[in-house]
Amino acid sequence: MSDVEMLARRVLQACEERGLMIATAESCTGGMIAAAITDLAGASNVLERGFVTYSNEAKVEMLGVSPQTLGAHGAVSEETALEMAAGALAHSRADITVSVTGIAGPGGGTAQKPVGLVWFGLAVKGKEPRAQKRQFTSGERAQVRRDSVATALGLVLEAVYADGP
Repeated sequence: MSDVEMLARRVLQACEERGLMIATAESCTGGMIAAAITDLAGASNVLERGFVTYSNEAKVEMLGVSPQTLGAHGAVSEETALEMAAGALAHSRADITVSVTGIAGPGGGTAQKPVGLVWFGLAVKGKEPRAQKRQFTSGERAQVRRDSVATALGLVLEAVYADGP
């Protein structure tokens, strides 16, 4: 069993036990977080919805990310990850949301935002959203995306156990 599958199973079980629903807001992972959950029987008990917002326009239209935020900070930023997570919470019936926005590569990186830079947002009903930055160093697109899925699932699991609603 892969790390991602193991984490997805743990998220599913923890959310089921607590009656929690989750939603995802994904950019560079393109729906892989939601897919990891829906690969499992019982996913409909915990996954409320997934937003795949690869373009800036989708982030604005589907999640309510501010065009000013995108203009000032870019899609791959703490501010955007926070707004994505908060927007997913506001546009769903979920109790917990996780967002991911990053540069999976192999191109698209800059000195300030290199390939492998990924920002995660986490929003829990009734609490302030928070963000976390990771710099994955494999340099391989598929690995950056897999590592991002595992990190996002881990953040959801931490939230369920530490400060779930």
